[in-house]
Amino acid sequence: MENDMKRLSGDIDRRDFLKLSGIIGVGLTAATVIPASAEAVKFDRKLYKVSETRLAMGTFVSMTLLHSSRDRAGEAVCSAFEKIDRLTRDMSRFDQSTAVAQLNREGHLADVPPDMANVVKRALSHYRISNGAFDISVKPVVDLFKNRFSGKNPSPPTEMEMREALKLVDATRIQLSGNSILLKKPGMGITLDGIAKGYIVDKASETISEHGIENYLINAGGDIRTSGRRQDGKPWTIAVQDPRKRQRYPDKIRMTDGAIATSGNYEVYFDQEKMFHHIVNPHSGFSPSASDSVSVTAETAMDADALSTSVFVMRPKKGIRFINSLPGCECLVVKKGNRKMSSAGWKSA
Repeated sequence: MENDMKRLSGDIDRRDFLKLSGIIGVGLTAATVIPASAEAVKFDRKLYKVSETRLAMGTFVSMTLLHSSRDRAGEAVCSAFEKIDRLTRDMSRFDQSTAVAQLNREGHLADVPPDMANVVKRALSHYRISNGAFDISVKPVVDLFKNRFSGKNPSPPTEMEMREALKLVDATRIQLSGNSILLKKPGMGITLDGIAKGYIVDKASETISEHGIENYLINAGGDIRTSGRRQDGKPWTIAVQDPRKRQRYPDKIRMTDGAIATSGNYEVYFDQEKMFHHIVNPHSGFSPSASDSVSVTAETAMDADALSTSVFVMRPKKGIRFINSLPGCECLVVKKGNRKMSSAGWKSA
């Protein structure tokens, strides 16, 4: 079975849904907009394939499970989607009742939920290893983009506006101590959009495994987690999304246990030229333009998610060197003009 990172067909596509919902990255689950689609196929006496697709985290999430018991696989799917729904609600920055929104509003938070603490801790680790390329404190810049390009007269931010927003971008001013978080500069805010989706996919994967399912694939809008093999005993085949949406996939890889995530300028953008999109260089405040997409494989979807953003922010050659320095990680960079670069151990299918 082949699973593509392309968007699934439906009444509305992902970007349209994001636009209509007014969200970026991790948003509120809206499974009522597009009904869940479930399928159970019996291959033989010993194996069922159970598949289901729902709208969650502002994207299409599909799961394919292989098991001898259709009921157990179905229960695992339901439990995994319940976990996704709960964690999405807990870590959304758009719902003012969540811990993330409260932190952004008040600048400090006691009794941080354990999952949020785990994500922030790992995000700060990625900030350090990427020399600041991955920075969850870019929220003021993302908000500036959103505000400047909404309304009747959209226009780029002014130099003064950008300078003021950048004064609030500095992950070293985020203090995580025990179960509390402090933003040391008034006006700071965090966005977990570049890492929380991967974490949530990992937690869904854990839930499926806890139900005794060994062979499955989860695809959450390009954040993919695999376990085991497909029904014919071969590894799962993953097709990397075409940044131009023409179904000319840059590459395909085979995976058993692991994760891959893709970051691209085609996902959420504010202007038609895609000069301002959801990925922000925390040093300059502008969206990187050297690459169209970056795909990274890692042990977990959370790390693949953060690393793909980090490499996208870096220049392609620097990003390749960075990934080559990390054990167990590989990457594919699609540069402008559909030119491709890959890390030393990237293996095409």
